[in-house]
Amino acid sequence: MRAADGGPRPYVLIVEDEPPLIELLKYNLEAEGFRTGIARDGDEALLMVDEETPDIVMLDWMLPEISGIEICRQLRAKDKTRELPIVMLTARGEEADRLRGFETGADDYIVKPFSPRELVARLWALMRRTNPASVAETLEYDDIVIDLAKHKAMRAGQPVHLSPTEYRLLRVLMERPLRVFSREWLIDLVWGRGVYVEERTVDVHIRRLRRALNAHGRKDLIRTVRGAGYALDAERH
Repeated sequence: MRAADGGPRPYVLIVEDEPPLIELLKYNLEAEGFRTGIARDGDEALLMVDEETPDIVMLDWMLPEISGIEICRQLRAKDKTRELPIVMLTARGEEADRLRGFETGADDYIVKPFSPRELVARLWALMRRTNPASVAETLEYDDIVIDLAKHKAMRAGQPVHLSPTEYRLLRVLMERPLRVFSREWLIDLVWGRGVYVEERTVDVHIRRLRRALNAHGRKDLIRTVRGAGYALDAERH
């Protein structure tokens, strides 16, 4: 995970044969802190997994020669990759198809067309759920430290008292400092998909988070980008 502490980037193997989609996935994943590998068919994918076990496999259902379902089945049959997180990426949206994917061993199922930011959020969530040891136990940026195991935040060595929502908000900003998050994106990542939250609610929680972080006259690290959203930025003016 590329946290604020500069830790190693998780490796996602993209198994896909459509060049435009490969470029879209590669661009968005690398922009969000992942390292990517590309396999354009099943044989290449299995060879690449043997050479370097990825943190996540993103697997298209429809591939030449060997289907994504068969690749998933083969990976689940090997001890080395039995627990490897697998995301099926497909145009098949019917319930029976989704169930078949899960029964074969997929951990998540994303239907085309999809939102790149939703995809990224779900990959980070999958990593935390299936392999928490691969995710840094602390996040650090400037003089802020989050202890992920204890769900505690510190600034300049002093506790920062946050509500659960403010803690989640700070964590999202800390995971990708300097990245500008729109209000809509923050709603997806902090409150969750399918939850109705007004955008002004984000502004209220940002104000509360600022108040907690900036106690005792400390520098404001949260940058407001007019018309765009918010970012954690120690160099803000």
